[in-house]
Amino acid sequence: MRQSNMLIPTLKEVPADAEIKSHQLLVRGGFIRQIASGVYSFLPMGQRVLRKVEAIIREEMDNIGANEMVMPAMQPAELWKETGRWNNFGPELMRLNDRHDREFALGATHEEVITSIIRDAVKSYKRLPLTVYQFQTKFRDEKRPRFGLMRGREFVMKDAYSFHDSFDSLDQVYQKMYQAYENIFRRCGLNFRAVIADSGAMGGKDTHEFMVLSEVGEDTIAYSDSSEYAANIEMAPVTATSTSEQGELKELKEVATPGKRTMQEVADFLEHPLDKGLKALMFKVDGNLVLVVTRGDHEVNDIKLKNLYKAETVELATEEETKAALGAGFGSLGPVGLPDDMKVVADQAVKSAVNVTCGANKDGYHYVNVNPGRDFKVDSYADLRFIQQGDPSPDGKGTIQFARGIEVGHVFKLGSIYAERMGATVLDEQGKAKTMNMGCYGIGVSRTVAAIVEQYHDERGITWPAHLAPFQVHLLALNMKKTEQKQLAEKIYDSLKTAGVEILFDDRAERAGVKFADSDLIGIPLRITVGKRAGEGYVELKQRATGEQTEIHESELLRQLNNLV
Repeated sequence: MRQSNMLIPTLKEVPADAEIKSHQLLVRGGFIRQIASGVYSFLPMGQRVLRKVEAIIREEMDNIGANEMVMPAMQPAELWKETGRWNNFGPELMRLNDRHDREFALGATHEEVITSIIRDAVKSYKRLPLTVYQFQTKFRDEKRPRFGLMRGREFVMKDAYSFHDSFDSLDQVYQKMYQAYENIFRRCGLNFRAVIADSGAMGGKDTHEFMVLSEVGEDTIAYSDSSEYAANIEMAPVTATSTSEQGELKELKEVATPGKRTMQEVADFLEHPLDKGLKALMFKVDGNLVLVVTRGDHEVNDIKLKNLYKAETVELATEEETKAALGAGFGSLGPVGLPDDMKVVADQAVKSAVNVTCGANKDGYHYVNVNPGRDFKVDSYADLRFIQQGDPSPDGKGTIQFARGIEVGHVFKLGSIYAERMGATVLDEQGKAKTMNMGCYGIGVSRTVAAIVEQYHDERGITWPAHLAPFQVHLLALNMKKTEQKQLAEKIYDSLKTAGVEILFDDRAERAGVKFADSDLIGIPLRITVGKRAGEGYVELKQRATGEQTEIHESELLRQLNNLV
């Protein structure tokens, strides 16, 4: 392809709103352009990379017997109402009405659509297991789109769905899909970890996220320093045990703590460490108020709270709701002297607390020498906090460390949750109706492109892995006005194209410095420069990633390229 014929609008300056390298380089390199907040066009170079990632995914999906199809992006509200997600999915679901005032959603995901198709098309267990997948544009009304392709309102996704007549069958396909995902991300050259995760709005259980390790990742991975254990921090169970201090239980006292609202401010004012205080937060669990108590140096994990109650929604109560229930605002809440109907749950570390501090449910006051059991009751104890660095690994091997990760894939065992709600059944061997089980498997294709750039770049631009680059070779003619350079460049271009090499020919009437800068920015793995020795048939061959370069005669080019590519 001649560069003069391609839309590659490179930029010298970093866009003002681009915070991370992938966003900066994909925009500067002319791969993507923003149309609206969180909405991007893939320009020709970006589209070529996207298609190469899709090709890897397609090969691995086909290898495990999945069928490719395409479902509509616009979905009728009736399907979402069948599963109850029309109201429960949240404001991220983009909704619209047609001219007849019928309600639709722009697909954030396709469980409802595919379940409706399978329930109508598959009637016998003999047709199962069955796995289908698609490449589809998804829509989510992100509150704060950021980081370019990392968190957008419109993005490209590969989503797959499997249907089964037993959990054993689901387990088998889940393992095949898990392995296929590992193959995909290895083939993309990514440094990643598969971690235990939460199913969130998808429902179901047994789920793993595939995280690309990166300092700009929005997720925290908790991993063992001595084993293969890894989990999203939201899902890592805490196995650390706390032992009660020995000694007498002191008299409960109320003390004034004027203007002290945070745990650290109270601890400093009363001159005790954070772990000698109790933190109380009011949550709404499916609309019902629950007071959650943790040690002062721990943080409430709302995912664990949600799983404890098997709830649809969990959110912090507002300060107004808190004051109406307990008479005090944030910073002064505690479990002592609560109304009889107030539900209290506490993290397991609270059980061993002795002579600690907590809010007195009066603004500006706290209790000291508080002891669970004697001074307040707890309806249930559970693991309700985030794991911390240095805690024992849940698998009993080593201690926990943290890393940042970019989620690029997610696999779920959904079970029968969607099939039950939508009446998706098959006839079993005895001719009886049996609810299908289901798996769901997603890869953020456009996000994977960004993750690749996060791991493959330097100070000059992108350093694409050879099999993912938009082209394999970048041919530069430094001065197209010089006959010997133009003729040699044209000869090389024709011969490499004929040989099947993916080649981008910079035939533009630009200065040599501009061509070199653009080439480094775009990041094509191999660069051939036709310059001052063109009359002798010699060119410079340079590897983008390593900077290694050599002069070579044009007659040796194809053989050398075959070795490198």
